[in-house]
Amino acid sequence: MGASEPVVEREGERREEEEEEDKGEEEGNERKDEEKGQVLGVKEKVIDNSNIGVNNDLPNRLGDSHVAMMQRLNPTNPLRIVINGSSRMPTPSPSQTSLPRSTPTPQPSLTTLNSRRYTNRISLFLFVLHMVVAVGLVSFLIFKGIQGLTEASDSVKRKERRILKFYLPQVETASLLSITLAFVWQKAVRQWPKFMVQFILWSSFLLSLSAGILLICFQRATTDGVGVCLIAFSIGNGLYACWVTQRIGFCSKILIKSLEPVPKFRDLNQPTYCMLGVGFLWMSLWILAVIGAMNFYFTPLIIIALVLSLAWTAEVMRNLVNLTVSRVIALYYLRGMQSSSQFCFQRALTRNLGSACLGSLFVPAIEALRIVARGLNLLEGEDEFMFSCAHCCLGIMQSIFRYGNGWAFVQIAAYGKGFVQASQDTWQLFERRGMVSIVDLDITSSICFLTGVCSGSICVIVVAAWTAKVHQTFTATLSLLSFFIGYLMTRIAMALPHACVSCYYVCYAENPDTRLFDRTIKDQQDMMNSDREVVVPIPRRFSTNS
Repeated sequence: MGASEPVVEREGERREEEEEEDKGEEEGNERKDEEKGQVLGVKEKVIDNSNIGVNNDLPNRLGDSHVAMMQRLNPTNPLRIVINGSSRMPTPSPSQTSLPRSTPTPQPSLTTLNSRRYTNRISLFLFVLHMVVAVGLVSFLIFKGIQGLTEASDSVKRKERRILKFYLPQVETASLLSITLAFVWQKAVRQWPKFMVQFILWSSFLLSLSAGILLICFQRATTDGVGVCLIAFSIGNGLYACWVTQRIGFCSKILIKSLEPVPKFRDLNQPTYCMLGVGFLWMSLWILAVIGAMNFYFTPLIIIALVLSLAWTAEVMRNLVNLTVSRVIALYYLRGMQSSSQFCFQRALTRNLGSACLGSLFVPAIEALRIVARGLNLLEGEDEFMFSCAHCCLGIMQSIFRYGNGWAFVQIAAYGKGFVQASQDTWQLFERRGMVSIVDLDITSSICFLTGVCSGSICVIVVAAWTAKVHQTFTATLSLLSFFIGYLMTRIAMALPHACVSCYYVCYAENPDTRLFDRTIKDQQDMMNSDREVVVPIPRRFSTNS
């Protein structure tokens, strides 16, 4: 018993010492918690006073409650660590306070595809005014023609009856034949594009030559003049076909690729049907007006005014089809959308009609003058007296071409831009992508033009042979008129493939990385650049040797 008592006392002393150490640690932790709670309460009071500024007793109570809660928490409790970490207000470093706040940069807004404004309103007003005058003049001339048949003298009646008998049937036949040929050409180009490019180039040469020879065979002064003009045109056509032989392959590839989306839109040809139907009706009234003008004052001037009016109206019809097809195909390339052709046609008839009128008025003249300037530049030799202004003329036409070109109809249809703005933006887009030389090599517009020449030549052959059999006096006049009608009607139908090719170029220039485009244009650019690299170093090598 005596031996065990010291051991028990030692164990009791150890226990007391351990209890005293635990109490000391607990008291130290409580002091730390109290200090932290006081600091937290002070910070919360400062924050609350700065933010609220009313009733200072409420923050004191909240601070006391936070201190009491934190005293009851274990120091190793994660909840307490989180509370302590979140309660600390970090002081910003001097570098952070000195830096200004970054403002977000505004993102550029995408060009809308649903513009609701009317483009080129002045040209729209002029075209509407022209149509009002044209309808009034045609109606008045038809009335004069009917009046001549009913109330005029016997000689005038006989003259008008002869005109109606030997004049009107040929013209109506030429209109129906040209519409039929228009659909045949369009279907053939869509079905066999590679073959039709070469066929159109050489058939236009042969058909225009045949029509000219046929008119010369009638041995009349008027028919000889028209025949010589057709033969001269056929010679130039043959030279052009030989000159563009190297471009046929690339043009065929682009035509094949650009026509691939057409089967996806079954109603894409409906605007063409509508425009050809309206064109046939207007052409029939126009012919009656021409007949009535023969019994009115200033007959030549009135007929020239009617011809110019018909040319502008038919060109507007063609560009309406162009705008409709361009919007459908452009939305397919740019957004992957399958739009309704009827809705796009209504948009072209309303909001974009002014641009169609302005483009129809200036694009044919600008392109014709540009072709003339290029021809002078190609013929330029050492004769400085004759061709000293060739480069100047070409430069002027190139600058004018930037403000008015046929490529603009794609952006007019897609974005609702004005004609001049769309021409500038499209040409700048070609320059930025390095595609100016590529689009200059394209001969699609020439193919469509020569298709109209083929239809016009066929109409001349049919109408001239018929008229020479029944009334040879009208042969030259009806030949010119039938050629004009055949050309205009076919150009309306050929607006579809032309618009598809234009959309392919312009949409490729906007986004060449789309999966809808292949490497046809890219490979052509690489080949042209490699040819330049081969040709350019040659003068340098000679200059160093000299």
